Amino acid sequence: MVKEISTIQLDKSVISDLKKLKRSPRETYVELIRYLITLAKRDDLKNQYDEFLHKTQQKKMKELWDNKEDEKWENV
Repeated sequence: MVKEISTIQLDKSVISDLKKLKRSPRETYVELIRYLITLAKRDDLKNQYDEFLHKTQQKKMKELWDNKEDEKWENV
């Protein structure tokens, strides 16, 4: 199997930052970038889940807080 390889140009500051992020000196940039992609995807999923929970809770909180019984207490 022949791997397709491409060359990308990065600013030296980006390369320096990548070096600092390596989990071990022997970790390749490909391994590091794949790991960072995994973290980004996981974060995206977490954000989607949090947004879903927030929307679901909003409806219930409106139901609990927007009622006539509570409004009577505001004017006591």
